[in-house]
Amino acid sequence: MEIPKRIKKLRERMKKEGVSAYYIPTCDFHFSEYVSPYFRVREYFSGFTGSAGELLITDREAMLWTDGRYFIQAERELEGSGIKLMRSGAEGVPDIFTYLKDNMSKKSVLGFDGRTVDIKTAEKFKKCVVKLAYKEDLTSEIFERPPFPSSVIEDLTVEITGRDTAEKLGEIRQKLKETGASSIFISRLDDIAYILNIRGDDIPCNPVVLSYLFITDEKAYLFTGNGKADIAYQGIIIKPYSEIKGFLSSGTIGKKVCIEPSSTCYLHYKLIKKRAEIICKPSPVSMMKAVKNDTEISRLKDIYLKDSLALTRFIRWLGENGAGKSETEAAEKLREFRKEIPEFRGLSFETISAYGENAAIIHYSPKENDCAVIEEKGLYMVDSGGQYMGGTTDVTRTIVMGNITKDEREAFTLVAAGMLEILNCVFAKGCMGYELDILARKDLWKKGFEYRHGTGHGVGYMLSVHEGPCAIREKALEGDVPLEPGMIISDEPGVYREGRFGVRTENILLVKQEKSTEDGTFYSFESLTKVPIDDRGIDRELLSDRQREYYDNYQKEVYEALSPFLSSEEALWLKKYSGLHN
Repeated sequence: MEIPKRIKKLRERMKKEGVSAYYIPTCDFHFSEYVSPYFRVREYFSGFTGSAGELLITDREAMLWTDGRYFIQAERELEGSGIKLMRSGAEGVPDIFTYLKDNMSKKSVLGFDGRTVDIKTAEKFKKCVVKLAYKEDLTSEIFERPPFPSSVIEDLTVEITGRDTAEKLGEIRQKLKETGASSIFISRLDDIAYILNIRGDDIPCNPVVLSYLFITDEKAYLFTGNGKADIAYQGIIIKPYSEIKGFLSSGTIGKKVCIEPSSTCYLHYKLIKKRAEIICKPSPVSMMKAVKNDTEISRLKDIYLKDSLALTRFIRWLGENGAGKSETEAAEKLREFRKEIPEFRGLSFETISAYGENAAIIHYSPKENDCAVIEEKGLYMVDSGGQYMGGTTDVTRTIVMGNITKDEREAFTLVAAGMLEILNCVFAKGCMGYELDILARKDLWKKGFEYRHGTGHGVGYMLSVHEGPCAIREKALEGDVPLEPGMIISDEPGVYREGRFGVRTENILLVKQEKSTEDGTFYSFESLTKVPIDDRGIDRELLSDRQREYYDNYQKEVYEALSPFLSSEEALWLKKYSGLHN
Protein backbone atom coordinates (compact mmCIF):
# COMPACT_ATOMS: atom_id res chain seq x y z
CA MET A 1 0.00 0.00 0.00
CA GLU A 2 1.30 3.45 -0.93
CA ILE A 3 0.03 5.32 2.14
CA PRO A 4 2.68 4.05 4.63
CA LYS A 5 5.43 4.92 2.10
CA ARG A 6 4.09 8.46 1.72
CA ILE A 7 3.86 8.94 5.48
CA LYS A 8 7.43 7.66 5.84
CA LYS A 9 8.67 10.28 3.35
CA LEU A 10 6.79 13.01 5.20
CA ARG A 11 8.33 11.93 8.53
CA GLU A 12 11.78 12.16 6.96
CA ARG A 13 11.02 15.73 5.87
CA MET A 14 9.61 16.54 9.32
CA LYS A 15 12.77 15.30 11.01
CA LYS A 16 14.93 17.38 8.69
CA GLU A 17 12.91 20.55 9.49
CA GLY A 18 12.72 19.88 13.26
CA VAL A 19 8.92 19.37 13.21
CA SER A 20 7.47 17.06 15.87
CA ALA A 21 4.00 16.68 14.37
CA TYR A 22 2.46 17.70 11.04
CA TYR A 23 -1.17 18.65 10.56
CA ILE A 24 -3.04 18.25 7.26
CA PRO A 25 -6.66 19.46 7.12
CA THR A 26 -9.23 18.91 4.39
CA CYS A 27 -9.36 22.23 2.61
CA ASP A 28 -7.96 24.52 -0.02
CA PHE A 29 -6.55 28.00 0.67
CA HIS A 30 -10.12 29.32 0.99
CA PHE A 31 -11.60 26.73 3.41
CA SER A 32 -14.02 25.46 0.80
CA GLU A 33 -16.10 22.42 1.72
CA TYR A 34 -15.17 20.61 -1.47
CA VAL A 35 -11.72 20.94 -2.96
CA SER A 36 -10.24 20.53 -6.42
CA PRO A 37 -7.65 17.76 -7.00
CA TYR A 38 -4.90 20.38 -6.65
CA PHE A 39 -5.63 20.62 -2.92
CA ARG A 40 -6.35 16.99 -1.99
CA VAL A 41 -3.28 16.59 0.18
CA ARG A 42 -5.05 14.88 3.08
CA GLU A 43 -6.57 12.33 0.74
CA TYR A 44 -3.13 11.62 -0.78
CA PHE A 45 -1.53 10.91 2.60
CA SER A 46 -4.45 8.98 4.15
CA GLY A 47 -6.50 7.34 1.39
CA PHE A 48 -9.67 8.70 3.02
CA THR A 49 -11.90 10.36 0.40
CA GLY A 50 -14.56 11.96 2.63
CA SER A 51 -15.10 15.71 2.55
CA ALA A 52 -14.29 16.26 6.24
CA GLY A 53 -11.25 15.03 8.13
CA GLU A 54 -8.01 16.08 9.84
CA LEU A 55 -4.78 14.11 9.57
CA LEU A 56 -2.04 14.33 12.19
CA ILE A 57 1.35 12.71 11.64
CA THR A 58 3.85 12.36 14.49
CA ASP A 59 7.12 10.43 14.56
CA ARG A 60 5.27 7.44 16.03
CA GLU A 61 1.59 7.69 15.12
CA ALA A 62 -0.75 8.72 12.34
CA MET A 63 -4.37 9.62 13.20
CA LEU A 64 -7.38 10.80 11.23
CA TRP A 65 -10.25 12.67 12.91
CA THR A 66 -13.63 12.71 11.16
CA ASP A 67 -17.26 13.07 12.21
CA GLY A 68 -20.19 10.66 12.42
CA ARG A 69 -21.13 11.06 8.75
CA TYR A 70 -17.95 9.22 7.78
CA PHE A 71 -17.22 6.67 10.53
CA ILE A 72 -18.14 3.65 8.39
CA GLN A 73 -16.49 4.99 5.24
CA ALA A 74 -13.28 5.99 7.04
CA GLU A 75 -12.97 2.61 8.72
CA ARG A 76 -13.08 0.94 5.32
CA GLU A 77 -10.73 3.33 3.55
CA LEU A 78 -8.09 3.46 6.31
CA GLU A 79 -7.75 -0.31 6.51
CA GLY A 80 -4.11 -1.33 6.05
CA SER A 81 -2.81 2.25 6.11
CA GLY A 82 -1.56 2.20 9.71
CA ILE A 83 -3.65 5.31 10.40
CA LYS A 84 -5.81 5.26 13.51
CA LEU A 85 -9.40 6.43 13.12
CA MET A 86 -10.40 9.03 15.73
CA ARG A 87 -14.20 9.21 15.85
CA SER A 88 -14.89 12.87 16.61
CA GLY A 89 -17.55 13.32 19.26
CA ALA A 90 -17.50 9.68 20.36
CA GLU A 91 -17.13 8.98 24.07
CA GLY A 92 -13.51 8.77 25.19
CA VAL A 93 -12.08 10.14 21.93
CA PRO A 94 -10.00 13.33 22.48
CA ASP A 95 -10.14 16.11 19.94
CA ILE A 96 -6.93 17.01 18.17
CA PHE A 97 -6.09 19.83 20.60
CA THR A 98 -6.48 17.60 23.65
CA TYR A 99 -4.36 14.95 21.97
CA LEU A 100 -1.56 17.44 21.33
CA LYS A 101 -1.66 18.72 24.92
CA ASP A 102 -1.54 15.19 26.33
CA ASN A 103 1.04 13.70 23.97
CA MET A 104 3.42 16.44 22.83
CA SER A 105 6.39 17.57 24.93
CA LYS A 106 6.91 21.20 25.94
CA LYS A 107 9.51 21.54 23.19
CA SER A 108 7.26 20.21 20.43
CA VAL A 109 6.92 22.00 17.11
CA LEU A 110 3.68 21.63 15.14
CA GLY A 111 3.96 22.10 11.41
CA PHE A 112 1.29 22.88 8.83
CA ASP A 113 0.82 24.78 5.58
CA GLY A 114 -0.18 28.22 6.86
CA ARG A 115 -2.46 28.73 3.86
CA THR A 116 -4.72 25.86 4.99
CA VAL A 117 -5.31 26.67 8.68
CA ASP A 118 -7.60 29.46 9.82
CA ILE A 119 -6.74 31.95 12.54
CA LYS A 120 -8.78 30.46 15.38
CA THR A 121 -7.45 26.97 14.79
CA ALA A 122 -3.85 28.22 14.70
CA GLU A 123 -4.34 30.16 17.94
CA LYS A 124 -5.68 27.03 19.63
CA PHE A 125 -2.66 25.10 18.34
CA LYS A 126 -0.34 27.70 19.93
CA LYS A 127 -1.70 26.73 23.35
CA CYS A 128 -0.83 23.07 22.74
CA VAL A 129 2.77 23.26 21.52
CA VAL A 130 5.73 25.57 21.99
CA LYS A 131 6.06 26.63 18.34
CA LEU A 132 4.18 26.70 15.06
CA ALA A 133 6.00 26.10 11.77
CA TYR A 134 3.54 27.40 9.17
CA LYS A 135 5.56 29.07 6.41
CA GLU A 136 6.57 25.92 4.55
CA ASP A 137 4.46 23.17 2.98
CA LEU A 138 6.37 20.02 3.92
CA THR A 139 4.26 17.89 1.58
CA SER A 140 5.28 19.82 -1.54
CA GLU A 141 8.16 17.53 -2.53
CA ILE A 142 6.07 14.38 -1.99
CA PHE A 143 2.62 15.21 -3.32
CA GLU A 144 2.84 16.21 -6.97
CA ARG A 145 -0.05 18.60 -7.42
CA PRO A 146 -2.12 18.55 -10.61
CA PRO A 147 -2.29 21.84 -12.58
CA PHE A 148 -3.80 24.79 -10.74
CA PRO A 149 -7.48 25.19 -11.75
CA SER A 150 -8.16 28.10 -14.09
CA SER A 151 -11.66 27.96 -15.54
CA VAL A 152 -13.37 30.59 -17.67
CA ILE A 153 -14.99 33.35 -15.61
CA GLU A 154 -18.65 33.86 -16.46
CA ASP A 155 -20.53 37.10 -15.80
CA LEU A 156 -24.14 36.97 -14.62
CA THR A 157 -26.60 39.69 -15.58
CA VAL A 158 -28.70 41.55 -13.03
CA GLU A 159 -31.74 39.77 -14.51
CA ILE A 160 -30.29 36.59 -12.99
CA THR A 161 -28.82 37.98 -9.76
CA GLY A 162 -31.34 40.68 -8.87
CA ARG A 163 -28.59 43.06 -7.71
CA ASP A 164 -25.57 44.48 -9.53
CA THR A 165 -21.99 44.51 -8.27
CA ALA A 166 -21.89 48.26 -7.66
CA GLU A 167 -24.87 48.01 -5.32
CA LYS A 168 -23.32 45.11 -3.41
CA LEU A 169 -19.97 46.87 -3.06
CA GLY A 170 -21.76 49.97 -1.83
CA GLU A 171 -23.49 47.98 0.91
CA ILE A 172 -20.20 46.35 1.95
CA ARG A 173 -18.43 49.71 2.12
CA GLN A 174 -21.22 51.12 4.25
CA LYS A 175 -20.89 48.20 6.65
CA LEU A 176 -17.11 48.75 6.75
CA LYS A 177 -17.64 52.34 7.87
CA GLU A 178 -19.80 51.09 10.72
CA THR A 179 -16.93 48.89 11.96
CA GLY A 180 -14.29 51.59 11.55
CA ALA A 181 -12.35 49.59 8.99
CA SER A 182 -10.89 51.13 5.83
CA SER A 183 -10.81 47.85 3.85
CA ILE A 184 -11.86 44.21 3.90
CA PHE A 185 -10.02 41.06 2.80
CA ILE A 186 -12.26 38.27 1.50
CA SER A 187 -11.05 34.70 0.95
CA ARG A 188 -14.34 32.80 0.84
CA LEU A 189 -14.97 31.85 -2.79
CA ASP A 190 -18.77 31.94 -2.79
CA ASP A 191 -18.65 35.40 -1.18
CA ILE A 192 -16.43 36.63 -4.01
CA ALA A 193 -18.62 35.06 -6.69
CA TYR A 194 -21.70 36.61 -5.09
CA ILE A 195 -20.26 40.13 -4.83
CA LEU A 196 -18.88 40.25 -8.37
CA ASN A 197 -21.78 38.35 -9.99
CA ILE A 198 -19.35 35.87 -11.51
CA ARG A 199 -19.22 32.09 -11.69
CA GLY A 200 -16.53 29.62 -12.70
CA ASP A 201 -15.66 25.95 -12.56
CA ASP A 202 -12.50 25.75 -10.44
CA ILE A 203 -14.04 23.32 -7.91
CA PRO A 204 -16.13 20.32 -8.96
CA CYS A 205 -19.87 20.98 -8.42
CA ASN A 206 -19.16 24.47 -7.06
CA PRO A 207 -19.40 27.27 -9.67
CA VAL A 208 -16.67 29.45 -8.17
CA VAL A 209 -13.32 30.90 -9.15
CA LEU A 210 -10.18 30.41 -7.05
CA SER A 211 -9.48 33.99 -6.06
CA TYR A 212 -9.06 36.60 -3.33
CA LEU A 213 -10.85 39.93 -3.14
CA PHE A 214 -9.59 43.03 -1.38
CA ILE A 215 -12.01 45.95 -1.11
CA THR A 216 -11.06 49.48 -0.03
CA ASP A 217 -13.31 52.52 0.20
CA GLU A 218 -12.46 53.38 -3.41
CA LYS A 219 -11.05 50.30 -5.14
CA ALA A 220 -11.51 46.53 -5.37
CA TYR A 221 -8.70 44.10 -6.25
CA LEU A 222 -9.38 40.60 -7.57
CA PHE A 223 -6.53 38.08 -7.43
CA THR A 224 -7.26 35.19 -9.76
CA GLY A 225 -5.40 32.48 -11.61
CA ASN A 226 -7.33 33.24 -14.75
CA GLY A 227 -5.40 35.78 -16.77
CA LYS A 228 -8.31 36.18 -19.20
CA ALA A 229 -10.76 37.45 -16.60
CA ASP A 230 -13.15 39.89 -18.21
CA ILE A 231 -15.60 41.07 -15.60
CA ALA A 232 -18.53 43.24 -16.60
CA TYR A 233 -18.12 45.54 -13.61
CA GLN A 234 -15.28 47.88 -14.58
CA GLY A 235 -14.33 48.95 -11.06
CA ILE A 236 -12.24 45.83 -10.46
CA ILE A 237 -8.44 45.76 -10.65
CA ILE A 238 -7.41 42.25 -11.69
CA LYS A 239 -4.10 40.81 -10.49
CA PRO A 240 -2.48 37.35 -10.65
CA TYR A 241 -3.47 34.92 -7.87
CA SER A 242 0.19 34.44 -6.93
CA GLU A 243 0.62 38.13 -6.02
CA ILE A 244 -1.62 38.05 -2.96
CA LYS A 245 1.23 37.59 -0.46
CA GLY A 246 3.13 40.56 -1.83
CA PHE A 247 0.00 42.72 -1.89
CA LEU A 248 -0.87 41.94 1.73
CA SER A 249 2.68 42.89 2.69
CA SER A 250 2.36 46.32 1.06
CA GLY A 251 1.02 49.63 2.29
CA THR A 252 -1.88 49.45 -0.18
CA ILE A 253 -4.02 47.53 2.31
CA GLY A 254 -4.73 50.57 4.51
CA LYS A 255 -4.55 51.14 8.26
CA LYS A 256 -7.52 49.08 9.46
CA VAL A 257 -8.40 45.82 7.70
CA CYS A 258 -11.54 43.79 8.40
CA ILE A 259 -11.19 40.01 8.12
CA GLU A 260 -13.35 37.01 8.96
CA PRO A 261 -11.27 34.71 11.23
CA SER A 262 -12.96 31.49 10.11
CA SER A 263 -12.20 32.05 6.42
CA THR A 264 -8.80 33.79 6.59
CA CYS A 265 -5.67 31.67 6.70
CA TYR A 266 -3.05 32.09 9.40
CA LEU A 267 -0.29 33.01 6.95
CA HIS A 268 -2.28 35.92 5.48
CA TYR A 269 -3.36 37.04 8.94
CA LYS A 270 0.28 37.31 10.03
CA LEU A 271 1.17 39.28 6.89
CA ILE A 272 -1.67 41.76 7.40
CA LYS A 273 -0.92 42.10 11.10
CA LYS A 274 2.55 43.42 10.30
CA ARG A 275 1.08 46.26 8.25
CA ALA A 276 -2.30 47.18 9.72
CA GLU A 277 -4.68 47.00 12.63
CA ILE A 278 -6.96 44.00 12.21
CA ILE A 279 -10.70 44.08 12.93
CA CYS A 280 -12.07 40.53 13.23
CA LYS A 281 -15.73 40.35 12.24
CA PRO A 282 -18.03 37.87 10.51
CA SER A 283 -18.16 38.66 6.81
CA PRO A 284 -21.08 40.97 5.99
CA VAL A 285 -21.41 39.06 2.73
CA SER A 286 -22.64 35.90 4.50
CA MET A 287 -25.95 37.46 5.47
CA MET A 288 -26.25 39.36 2.19
CA LYS A 289 -26.21 36.17 0.16
CA ALA A 290 -28.12 34.05 2.73
CA VAL A 291 -31.23 36.25 2.48
CA LYS A 292 -32.31 35.77 -1.13
CA ASN A 293 -33.79 38.71 -3.03
CA ASP A 294 -37.07 38.60 -4.96
CA THR A 295 -35.38 37.73 -8.25
CA GLU A 296 -33.45 34.85 -6.69
CA ILE A 297 -36.54 33.50 -4.91
CA SER A 298 -38.64 33.63 -8.07
CA ARG A 299 -36.02 31.77 -10.08
CA LEU A 300 -35.42 29.25 -7.28
CA LYS A 301 -39.11 28.34 -7.17
CA ASP A 302 -39.09 27.75 -10.91
CA ILE A 303 -35.90 25.68 -10.80
CA TYR A 304 -37.03 23.58 -7.83
CA LEU A 305 -40.26 22.72 -9.63
CA LYS A 306 -38.33 21.59 -12.70
CA ASP A 307 -35.80 19.69 -10.55
CA SER A 308 -38.64 18.03 -8.61
CA LEU A 309 -40.21 16.89 -11.89
CA ALA A 310 -36.91 15.35 -12.94
CA LEU A 311 -36.49 13.45 -9.67
CA THR A 312 -40.13 12.30 -9.68
CA ARG A 313 -39.76 10.93 -13.20
CA PHE A 314 -36.57 9.19 -12.08
CA ILE A 315 -38.42 7.59 -9.15
CA ARG A 316 -41.01 6.20 -11.55
CA TRP A 317 -38.26 4.93 -13.86
CA LEU A 318 -36.50 3.29 -10.91
CA GLY A 319 -39.64 1.42 -9.87
CA GLU A 320 -40.08 0.05 -13.36
CA ASN A 321 -36.47 -0.48 -14.41
CA GLY A 322 -34.24 -0.18 -11.33
CA ALA A 323 -33.96 -3.82 -10.33
CA GLY A 324 -30.70 -5.17 -11.66
CA LYS A 325 -29.18 -1.73 -12.18
CA SER A 326 -26.08 -0.68 -10.26
CA GLU A 327 -25.98 2.33 -7.95
CA THR A 328 -23.83 4.20 -10.45
CA GLU A 329 -26.19 3.39 -13.32
CA ALA A 330 -29.10 4.78 -11.28
CA ALA A 331 -27.13 7.94 -10.48
CA GLU A 332 -26.30 8.45 -14.15
CA LYS A 333 -29.94 7.97 -15.12
CA LEU A 334 -30.99 10.68 -12.67
CA ARG A 335 -28.36 12.95 -14.18
CA GLU A 336 -29.89 12.30 -17.62
CA PHE A 337 -33.30 13.41 -16.36
CA ARG A 338 -31.78 16.63 -14.99
CA LYS A 339 -29.86 17.27 -18.21
CA GLU A 340 -33.21 17.59 -20.00
CA ILE A 341 -33.79 20.83 -18.07
CA PRO A 342 -32.50 23.70 -20.27
CA GLU A 343 -30.98 25.61 -17.33
CA PHE A 344 -28.94 22.60 -16.11
CA ARG A 345 -25.21 23.31 -15.64
CA GLY A 346 -24.06 20.25 -13.68
CA LEU A 347 -24.41 18.51 -10.35
CA SER A 348 -24.30 20.46 -7.08
CA PHE A 349 -22.49 17.55 -5.41
CA GLU A 350 -21.61 13.96 -6.23
CA THR A 351 -24.84 11.95 -6.14
CA ILE A 352 -25.30 9.69 -3.12
CA SER A 353 -26.89 6.67 -4.77
CA ALA A 354 -27.11 4.03 -2.04
CA TYR A 355 -28.93 0.71 -1.91
CA GLY A 356 -29.50 -1.42 1.19
CA GLU A 357 -26.69 -1.33 3.72
CA ASN A 358 -24.76 1.28 1.73
CA ALA A 359 -27.41 3.86 2.64
CA ALA A 360 -26.24 3.58 6.26
CA ILE A 361 -23.06 5.38 5.16
CA ILE A 362 -24.29 8.95 5.43
CA HIS A 363 -22.11 10.39 2.66
CA TYR A 364 -21.70 7.23 0.62
CA SER A 365 -20.31 7.62 -2.87
CA PRO A 366 -20.61 4.63 -5.23
CA LYS A 367 -17.71 3.69 -7.48
CA GLU A 368 -18.40 2.32 -10.96
CA ASN A 369 -16.69 -1.03 -10.38
CA ASP A 370 -17.34 -1.23 -6.64
CA CYS A 371 -21.00 -0.68 -5.83
CA ALA A 372 -24.19 -2.54 -5.09
CA VAL A 373 -26.81 -3.78 -7.53
CA ILE A 374 -30.36 -2.68 -6.75
CA GLU A 375 -32.79 -5.51 -6.02
CA GLU A 376 -36.59 -5.84 -5.76
CA LYS A 377 -36.54 -5.58 -1.99
CA GLY A 378 -35.44 -3.19 0.71
CA LEU A 379 -34.71 0.53 0.45
CA TYR A 380 -32.78 2.69 -1.99
CA MET A 381 -31.72 6.21 -1.00
CA VAL A 382 -30.71 9.00 -3.37
CA ASP A 383 -29.36 12.36 -2.17
CA SER A 384 -28.67 14.60 -5.14
CA GLY A 385 -28.87 18.06 -6.59
CA GLY A 386 -28.15 20.22 -9.58
CA GLN A 387 -26.55 23.53 -10.46
CA TYR A 388 -28.79 25.55 -12.75
CA MET A 389 -28.89 28.96 -14.34
CA GLY A 390 -31.19 30.27 -11.65
CA GLY A 391 -30.59 28.06 -8.64
CA THR A 392 -28.85 25.30 -6.71
CA THR A 393 -30.88 22.25 -5.65
CA ASP A 394 -30.52 19.52 -3.03
CA VAL A 395 -33.05 16.78 -2.27
CA THR A 396 -33.07 13.31 -0.71
CA ARG A 397 -35.64 10.57 -1.12
CA THR A 398 -35.70 7.00 0.13
CA ILE A 399 -37.55 4.65 -2.19
CA VAL A 400 -39.19 1.29 -1.41
CA MET A 401 -37.92 -1.31 -3.87
CA GLY A 402 -40.01 -4.24 -2.57
CA ASN A 403 -40.65 -5.93 0.73
CA ILE A 404 -39.22 -4.05 3.72
CA THR A 405 -38.82 -4.99 7.37
CA LYS A 406 -40.79 -3.62 10.30
CA ASP A 407 -37.69 -1.66 11.42
CA GLU A 408 -37.24 -0.16 7.96
CA ARG A 409 -40.89 0.91 7.80
CA GLU A 410 -40.76 2.40 11.29
CA ALA A 411 -37.61 4.39 10.46
CA PHE A 412 -39.03 5.50 7.12
CA THR A 413 -42.25 6.73 8.72
CA LEU A 414 -40.67 8.58 11.62
CA VAL A 415 -38.07 10.26 9.40
CA ALA A 416 -40.82 11.53 7.10
CA ALA A 417 -42.79 12.72 10.14
CA GLY A 418 -39.75 14.58 11.47
CA MET A 419 -39.25 16.36 8.14
CA LEU A 420 -42.94 17.36 8.07
CA GLU A 421 -42.84 18.63 11.66
CA ILE A 422 -40.15 21.15 10.71
CA LEU A 423 -41.88 22.06 7.44
CA ASN A 424 -45.17 22.85 9.22
CA CYS A 425 -43.89 24.70 12.27
CA VAL A 426 -44.51 28.38 13.04
CA PHE A 427 -41.86 30.19 15.07
CA ALA A 428 -41.27 33.62 16.53
CA LYS A 429 -39.00 36.18 14.91
CA GLY A 430 -35.51 35.84 16.39
CA CYS A 431 -35.61 32.04 16.66
CA MET A 432 -32.39 30.20 15.87
CA GLY A 433 -32.28 26.96 13.92
CA TYR A 434 -31.17 24.94 16.94
CA GLU A 435 -34.41 25.87 18.71
CA LEU A 436 -36.37 23.99 16.02
CA ASP A 437 -34.14 20.91 15.75
CA ILE A 438 -36.01 18.94 18.43
CA LEU A 439 -39.13 18.89 16.23
CA ALA A 440 -37.40 16.57 13.78
CA ARG A 441 -35.84 14.32 16.43
CA LYS A 442 -38.42 13.97 19.21
CA ASP A 443 -40.38 11.01 17.79
CA LEU A 444 -37.17 9.34 16.61
CA TRP A 445 -35.70 9.62 20.12
CA LYS A 446 -38.78 7.96 21.61
CA LYS A 447 -37.96 4.88 19.52
CA GLY A 448 -34.24 5.05 20.24
CA PHE A 449 -33.24 6.43 16.83
CA GLU A 450 -30.66 9.20 16.33
CA TYR A 451 -28.71 10.68 13.42
CA ARG A 452 -25.18 12.12 13.56
CA HIS A 453 -25.64 15.15 11.37
CA GLY A 454 -27.46 18.45 11.41
CA THR A 455 -31.10 18.66 10.44
CA GLY A 456 -30.67 21.62 8.10
CA HIS A 457 -28.10 23.73 6.26
CA GLY A 458 -28.36 26.84 4.13
CA VAL A 459 -28.32 26.45 0.36
CA GLY A 460 -26.72 28.90 -2.05
CA TYR A 461 -28.05 30.52 -5.21
CA MET A 462 -25.98 29.10 -8.06
CA LEU A 463 -23.29 28.64 -5.40
CA SER A 464 -22.41 26.18 -2.63
CA VAL A 465 -25.03 23.56 -1.81
CA HIS A 466 -24.00 23.96 1.85
CA GLU A 467 -24.10 27.63 2.76
CA GLY A 468 -23.95 29.48 6.08
CA PRO A 469 -24.73 31.08 8.34
CA CYS A 470 -28.22 29.61 8.89
CA ALA A 471 -28.56 26.03 10.10
CA ILE A 472 -30.84 23.66 12.03
CA ARG A 473 -28.87 21.46 14.42
CA GLU A 474 -28.87 20.16 17.98
CA LYS A 475 -26.42 22.60 19.50
CA ALA A 476 -25.74 26.29 19.15
CA LEU A 477 -22.44 27.20 17.53
CA GLU A 478 -20.54 30.44 17.31
CA GLY A 479 -21.73 32.42 14.32
CA ASP A 480 -25.31 31.12 14.40
CA VAL A 481 -27.89 33.66 13.26
CA PRO A 482 -31.69 33.85 13.58
CA LEU A 483 -33.76 32.52 10.71
CA GLU A 484 -35.07 35.33 8.48
CA PRO A 485 -37.51 35.52 5.56
CA GLY A 486 -35.68 34.88 2.31
CA MET A 487 -33.31 32.28 3.77
CA ILE A 488 -33.22 28.86 2.10
CA ILE A 489 -32.57 25.89 4.39
CA SER A 490 -32.70 22.11 4.17
CA ASP A 491 -34.83 19.85 6.37
CA GLU A 492 -33.33 16.34 6.42
CA PRO A 493 -33.65 13.96 9.38
CA GLY A 494 -32.48 10.38 8.94
CA VAL A 495 -31.93 6.95 10.48
CA TYR A 496 -28.89 4.77 9.75
CA ARG A 497 -28.35 1.15 10.77
CA GLU A 498 -24.85 -0.08 9.94
CA GLY A 499 -24.86 -3.18 7.78
CA ARG A 500 -28.64 -3.01 7.25
CA PHE A 501 -30.23 0.13 5.83
CA GLY A 502 -30.39 3.93 5.82
CA VAL A 503 -33.27 6.37 5.50
CA ARG A 504 -33.20 10.11 4.86
CA THR A 505 -35.92 12.46 3.61
CA GLU A 506 -34.88 15.99 2.64
CA ASN A 507 -36.84 19.00 1.47
CA ILE A 508 -35.52 22.51 0.88
CA LEU A 509 -37.52 25.21 2.64
CA LEU A 510 -37.95 28.96 2.19
CA VAL A 511 -38.38 31.04 5.35
CA LYS A 512 -41.37 33.38 5.00
CA GLN A 513 -43.38 35.68 7.24
CA GLU A 514 -46.50 33.99 8.63
CA LYS A 515 -48.27 36.65 10.71
CA SER A 516 -47.88 39.59 13.06
CA THR A 517 -49.90 39.90 16.27
CA GLU A 518 -49.79 42.00 19.41
CA ASP A 519 -47.25 39.46 20.70
CA GLY A 520 -44.84 39.86 17.80
CA THR A 521 -43.93 38.63 14.34
CA PHE A 522 -43.99 34.95 13.40
CA TYR A 523 -42.34 33.05 10.57
CA SER A 524 -43.00 29.74 8.84
CA PHE A 525 -41.64 27.64 5.98
CA GLU A 526 -42.65 27.03 2.38
CA SER A 527 -41.37 23.88 0.71
CA LEU A 528 -39.52 24.54 -2.54
CA THR A 529 -39.16 20.78 -3.00
CA LYS A 530 -42.16 19.19 -4.71
CA VAL A 531 -41.20 15.51 -4.69
CA PRO A 532 -43.59 12.84 -3.36
CA ILE A 533 -42.83 10.62 -0.39
CA ASP A 534 -43.11 6.90 -1.12
CA ASP A 535 -46.43 5.92 0.47
CA ARG A 536 -45.40 2.25 0.54
CA GLY A 537 -42.93 3.08 3.30
CA ILE A 538 -45.47 4.82 5.57
CA ASP A 539 -47.13 3.16 8.56
CA ARG A 540 -49.99 5.53 9.33
CA GLU A 541 -50.47 3.94 12.75
CA LEU A 542 -47.16 5.48 13.81
CA LEU A 543 -48.31 8.98 12.89
CA SER A 544 -50.35 11.27 15.11
CA ASP A 545 -53.55 12.78 13.72
CA ARG A 546 -51.68 16.02 13.13
CA GLN A 547 -48.84 14.25 11.32
CA ARG A 548 -51.28 12.34 9.10
CA GLU A 549 -52.79 15.67 8.14
CA TYR A 550 -49.33 17.10 7.41
CA TYR A 551 -48.50 14.05 5.29
CA ASP A 552 -51.72 14.06 3.27
CA ASN A 553 -51.53 17.80 2.69
CA TYR A 554 -47.94 17.56 1.48
CA GLN A 555 -48.69 14.71 -0.94
CA LYS A 556 -51.68 16.66 -2.33
CA GLU A 557 -49.54 19.80 -2.68
CA VAL A 558 -46.95 17.85 -4.67
CA TYR A 559 -49.60 16.32 -6.92
CA GLU A 560 -51.19 19.70 -7.61
CA ALA A 561 -47.79 21.24 -8.42
CA LEU A 562 -46.56 18.46 -10.71
CA SER A 563 -49.68 17.09 -12.41
CA PRO A 564 -50.07 19.98 -14.91
CA PHE A 565 -46.69 18.97 -16.38
CA LEU A 566 -47.32 15.20 -16.40
CA SER A 567 -48.97 12.93 -18.93
CA SER A 568 -52.23 11.28 -17.82
CA GLU A 569 -50.33 8.03 -17.30
CA GLU A 570 -47.68 9.76 -15.17
CA ALA A 571 -50.35 11.56 -13.14
CA LEU A 572 -52.15 8.29 -12.36
CA TRP A 573 -48.85 6.75 -11.23
CA LEU A 574 -48.11 9.78 -9.03
CA LYS A 575 -51.50 9.50 -7.31
CA LYS A 576 -50.92 5.86 -6.49
CA TYR A 577 -47.29 6.39 -5.41
CA SER A 578 -48.38 9.23 -3.11
CA GLY A 579 -51.23 7.28 -1.51
CA LEU A 580 -53.88 9.57 -3.01
CA HIS A 581 -55.67 6.89 -5.04
CA ASN A 582 -58.08 5.88 -2.27
